[in-house]
This record gives sequence, structure tokens and C-alpha cells, in this order.
Amino acid sequence: MKRAYVFPGQGAQFSGMGRELYEQSDEAKRLFESANEILGFRITDIMFEGSADDLKQTKVTQPAVFLHSVVLAKVLGVKPDAVAGHSLGEFSALVVAGALSFEDGLRLVAKRAMAMQRACEAQPGTMAAILALPDEKIEEVCESIDGVVVAANYNCPGQLVISGAVEAVNLACEKMKEAGARRALVLPVGGAFHSPLMEPARRELEEAIEAAEFHAPVCPIYQNVDAKPHTSPEEIKKNLIAQLTAPVRWTQIVEQMVSDGITSFVELGPGSVLQGLIRKISANAEVESKATF
Repeated sequence: MKRAYVFPGQGAQFSGMGRELYEQSDEAKRLFESANEILGFRITDIMFEGSADDLKQTKVTQPAVFLHSVVLAKVLGVKPDAVAGHSLGEFSALVVAGALSFEDGLRLVAKRAMAMQRACEAQPGTMAAILALPDEKIEEVCESIDGVVVAANYNCPGQLVISGAVEAVNLACEKMKEAGARRALVLPVGGAFHSPLMEPARRELEEAIEAAEFHAPVCPIYQNVDAKPHTSPEEIKKNLIAQLTAPVRWTQIVEQMVSDGITSFVELGPGSVLQGLIRKISANAEVESKATF
């Protein structure tokens, strides 16, 4: 049986996340305390005791999800045959596969969060979930809109998220409903992630990624931008740089993994969103999630 470990992205956070790990594992405690030093504030206090609003802070959300996933993986001592992560989760996957150190991965995630926040403030945007409309039709509608709106997250068959300028997304939602979408729901997010509006963040993060030390991973990482397995540090860096303005091809990643012989998927980190998506993509896949140990 070939097993893949997969890692969630932003939105999976919850109050109290990671507390049990911290209290029951010396290794987890060491890693969490190291993260507090690297970030320059006690993110553990917010993760363990903060409110949902506290966890939504830009400087908190992405590092918190990353930390929960990576610390759990390290405590469990996982040995994956392949890894993948949804958006932010790709950074968790890279660390668990050994392509990035824990410290460099955390620093990049923190820089990513702040770069995305600045891009959102410079050019406001939004995202919307489109349900029960073929991907090709959604792409066609987006292309017909006069404005920035693109397919951003291919989550599973019948669920695709679009992203772009507010007016363009709203207009696209109207046209999606006219085309037969069951729902076209604008999401409560801070910006147009995985769209051309993230270009300032992509440029800012590119410098940090180029400066970081990447290694050959212990197993293939299936990356968001092309849904293909990669082991070359240079290819991994190139794809990671492109990730902020490119769509997350989660449907295609899972399909490719199954085609390549992966039969078991384990979601590591907060929540179980990916578990549900994988079941909708591949009915025969064995799926489980671990939010703690």
C-alpha cells in the first residue's frame, strides 16, 4: 500500500489547536517554543487560548495551520510515499518531505502571510464558491467577464472556487447561476488569492524563496500549479513561486496520485476538509485524518 500525507490550508484553524500536542510531547513543545522565538511573539498562546477572531489575524492564521500540521507529522515520525498540500499546506508538505527545514518553512509561511495581506490592501478582491457546474463552463464564464476573475481552487468535481476583483467576481456569480450552477456563493475572505491580483505578493515572496535553502525531498511532492510529482529542488522552487497567482489543482493532484498508485491518504493538521474532498474525487481511496495523536 502506498500512502500519501496531505496537508490543509488556511481556514482549517480552530481555537485550541495544537494544545494537546504541546502538553503530551516534549518534541512538540520544543518545536512550538522554537516557533515562538522565530516569529517574535507567542503564537502558541493564540493557538491554544485565542478566539476565532484572534486566529484570523493574518500573522497568525497561516503559521498556526502550518505549525499544527508539521509538528504533528514530526511527533508521529511519518514516512510518506508522497506528499501534497492545499495552497498554504504545500509548505507543510515540503517540510515533512525534507525539502525545507522547519525553520525556513516557518519563516517563508510568515512572509507569505504578510505579503498576501499587503497585496489585499493594495488591490481589494474576493473569492466565490461555484457548485454543480462543470469546470470547463466555469472557466468559460470567467473568460467572458470584463475584469479580473479566474478559476482559483479546483477542490473536487462540482466544487470550484473563483477569485478576482470584487465587481468581476459578483458579475461572474450571476452568470454562473444563469448557466445552471446550484450555488455561487461569495466567500468571507480577505482577498483574491490565487489570482493575478496576488502578483505583488508573488514578487515579494519570490525573493525569500530564492534565498531559502531547498533540498531533494525524501519522496515526490505533488505541487499545486501543475498537479505533478516533483523531486528537483529547482523545479520545486519555481512552482512554489508561481503558486500565489496560479490555481490550486487539488482535484488533479488526487487523480494523479491515485493514477500513480497511491491507495491511502492521511490528512495531517487541523480539521478534515481534505478528507472530504478526496472522497469526492476518488471513491475507492482509503482516507483518514489526524488532528492530534
